[in-house]
Amino acid sequence: MTEKTMVLGAMLFGTSIPEDRSFDLLDRFVDGGGTVIDTANCYAFWASPTGSGGQSEETIGRWLARRPGMRDRISLSTKVGCEPTGPGEYPASAEGLSAPVIRQAVRDSLRRLGTDHVDLYWAHREDRRTGLEETVSAFGEVVSDGLAVRLGASNHALWRLERARRIAEDHGLTGFTAIQQRYSYVHPRPFETLESQDHRFGWVTDETLDYTQSHREVDLWAYTPLLNGSFDRTDRPFAEQYRHPGTDRRLAALAEVAAETGASRGQVVLAWLIGGTPAVTPIVGVSSVEQLDQALAGSRLELTADQRARLDTA
Repeated sequence: MTEKTMVLGAMLFGTSIPEDRSFDLLDRFVDGGGTVIDTANCYAFWASPTGSGGQSEETIGRWLARRPGMRDRISLSTKVGCEPTGPGEYPASAEGLSAPVIRQAVRDSLRRLGTDHVDLYWAHREDRRTGLEETVSAFGEVVSDGLAVRLGASNHALWRLERARRIAEDHGLTGFTAIQQRYSYVHPRPFETLESQDHRFGWVTDETLDYTQSHREVDLWAYTPLLNGSFDRTDRPFAEQYRHPGTDRRLAALAEVAAETGASRGQVVLAWLIGGTPAVTPIVGVSSVEQLDQALAGSRLELTADQRARLDTA
């Protein structure tokens, strides 16, 4: 499932985004040529009065059930590892990546989604309480049981990803062939994280880009690529950690290319990610059809070599 286009992020479907609007967005995405939908078993526990996730997967499952044949037209991506196990401080209460959790969670996700397999199954965050050998073995079992086609790791330190891939290779197991981290055209100051970001290693670095360029079998997915609308909305200013001279230079180049193409700054960001080396697959969350149409148009935007060079070197 190597995608050189955008993925629809369904994080808030069924919670902050009601089901009828979620269905409209899913329909519009597919009608617009979209094929990949990303969710997780924990979405969106923080927006639910129950304190538990699963609403996004359930919403997608009901949407699929009402549209016979749709499952054959799309790819599904979901995750395990971040669902709270009960009251208590988060993320200490997260379910983790033990073998029993993975075996049960994938089956629960399939039940909610109403399908017999997912196309890409992710380890949502690191779990250093569990040995990597146990986690890798359980994920390999998910594939050998036919419950997932491919495996990915999100919010993992790169050295842990590489070690997990070597363990899988040494034991003849299916390993991770996708990375999902936070990434956009502008970057926060080094060694700073956002207040709401509790994933220490959930960022694309230059080393990540080099790794995926050197290992072409590993796809790179980027979440929050539009930084919650900050590129185009005056009511969504960039977080303080992004305010530095490097951001100013990049935003100037971005505005220049946007003016030349007639696109918004956010659309140029999507085009820059998708057409880069290595290519990056952005996961875009939207709450309206208008936002979705703009994102789809951005995913199809072609930048010239000169425009890309100016964006890269700003």
